[in-house]
Amino acid sequence: MLRIVKRYWDVLRQPSAHLSLGFLIVGSFIAGILFWGGFNTAMDFTNTEKFCTGCHEMRDNVYPELQRTIHFTNRSGVRAKCSDCHVPHNWTDKMARKMQASKEVWGKIFGTIDTREKFEEHRLMLAQHEWRRLKANNSLECRNCHQFESMDFTRQSPRAANAHSTHLASGQKTCIDCHKGIAHTLPDMSGQ
Repeated sequence: MLRIVKRYWDVLRQPSAHLSLGFLIVGSFIAGILFWGGFNTAMDFTNTEKFCTGCHEMRDNVYPELQRTIHFTNRSGVRAKCSDCHVPHNWTDKMARKMQASKEVWGKIFGTIDTREKFEEHRLMLAQHEWRRLKANNSLECRNCHQFESMDFTRQSPRAANAHSTHLASGQKTCIDCHKGIAHTLPDMSGQ
C-alpha cells in the first residue's frame, strides 16, 4: 500500500516525468472546463429568487415589498427577480458585485439584520449603498430592461416625459435619481 501511495505522490510531484505533455494539456483543459462550468452554475444559482429569499431577512422584509409592485405582477407577465436589479449582467461587474455581496453574508452570520427591527434600523444605510451603486453605474440594471431609445414619450405623463427627455437624455440624472422606492418601501429619511 505504501508503494502505491509513493507512486501516486511521485506522479503528482513530477507529472511530466510520468505523463506525456499532451495528456497534461488535455487533462488541464478538461479540468478547466469542469471548473468553469461548476463556477458558472454556482453563480447562476446565487442569482435565483429561491437563493435570494432563502434567508428570512430578505424573504420577510424586502421580498413582500417587491411582490406588491409592477415589477413583480403586471399585464405583460414580465417579472423582475432580485438579481435583475441587484446584480449586473456583464461578467466583470457581476463578479465585483458578488464580492460586495459577501459583506451581506457576513451581516447575516453575525445577526446585523436578523430581526425586522434591526433591518429597519439599517434600511436607510442599505438603501443608500444601493442607490450610490446604481448612480455610479448609470442605473445599468434598470437599463437592461428599460431602454431610453425605446421610450414612447407620448404615452408618459407630461412630467415624466419632460424629465426623461431633458434630465435623462442629457445624462444630468439617471433612473435611480427619481425612482427610489420603485420596488421596495422607502426608508425613513426624516433624519436627513
